[in-house]
Amino acid sequence: MTRRMAVADLGKAGLAIVVLGAACATQDTEPEDPALSPSTSAFTPAPTEPAPTQSSTTRPLVGTEFHRVNLGFVSAYILYRGGEAALVDTGVAGSSDAIGLTLKEVGLTWGSVGHVIITHKHPDHQGSVGEVHTLASDAALYAGAADIPAITTASTISPVGDGDRVFDLDIIASPGHTAGHISVLDKLSRVLVAGDALNGKDGGVGGANPSFSEDMTIANATVTKLAGFDFEVALFGHGEPLTHDASTEVAALAATLGQAG
Repeated sequence: MTRRMAVADLGKAGLAIVVLGAACATQDTEPEDPALSPSTSAFTPAPTEPAPTQSSTTRPLVGTEFHRVNLGFVSAYILYRGGEAALVDTGVAGSSDAIGLTLKEVGLTWGSVGHVIITHKHPDHQGSVGEVHTLASDAALYAGAADIPAITTASTISPVGDGDRVFDLDIIASPGHTAGHISVLDKLSRVLVAGDALNGKDGGVGGANPSFSEDMTIANATVTKLAGFDFEVALFGHGEPLTHDASTEVAALAATLGQAG
C-alpha cells in the first residue's frame, strides 16, 4: 500500500490484523446512531490450521491474527507489525475506548498508531476520528479526496487513492457508496479491508447497501474492480469477515451484478 504522502516502510513480515467489529449486520440495515455496548473477545490461532470458516473465529494466515471488539453494528480494523499500527476506520463517536482496549490486548498503545485510514465519510466510520487523533497525536490521517471535506476533524488529512501506499498497504479507490470511498489491501497476507464497498451477508458477501450509497452503478462497477485483486480474506464495515476464497466470492457477486468482464 513514488507516493505523495509519508509512508512507513517497515517490511511485510509479521503483519497482524485486529478486527474491531460487531455482531453480524446485514446489507439491508445500516443504522445511523446505534447504542454502543463495547465488549472484547480475543482469538488465538490454533496450533494447526482449522477447516475454513466464515465465522468470526481466527483462521491462521501468513502473519495474521484477528481480534474483535463489538461496537454494536460497525467494524474498524487495526493492522500492525514491528510495534507500529495502522487503524482503518474509527467507528461512531465514542469508540476510542473500545479501540484502546484492543490495542492494549495486543501489546500496543495509542503511541503505536502511526496511521489512521478512513474508508469513507459516513459517521459510523469516521465519527471517532477526532478523539482517536487526540490519543494518537503522531498518527498521519488519510482518506479519499472527495470525502475529506465531510470528515469531522480539524487535523490535516492526506488524500489517497489508486497507486498510493500507506504502511506498506495498497490503497484502492472504491467509489460508489461514496464518491471518495477507499479500500485497503495487504498483498502479502492477502487481506482486503473493504469498508462499505462490500458487506458481509448471510455468511458470504454482498455489494454496497443501496439505501446508503450515492451511485449504485459506480458501486457495482467497484465490486468488479475489487474482484480483480488477489485476497483470501475480506473484512467489511458491516457483517462477518469472509475468511476463505474471498476474491472468488467477490467475482461471483460481480457476475450477478452484470459487471464481470
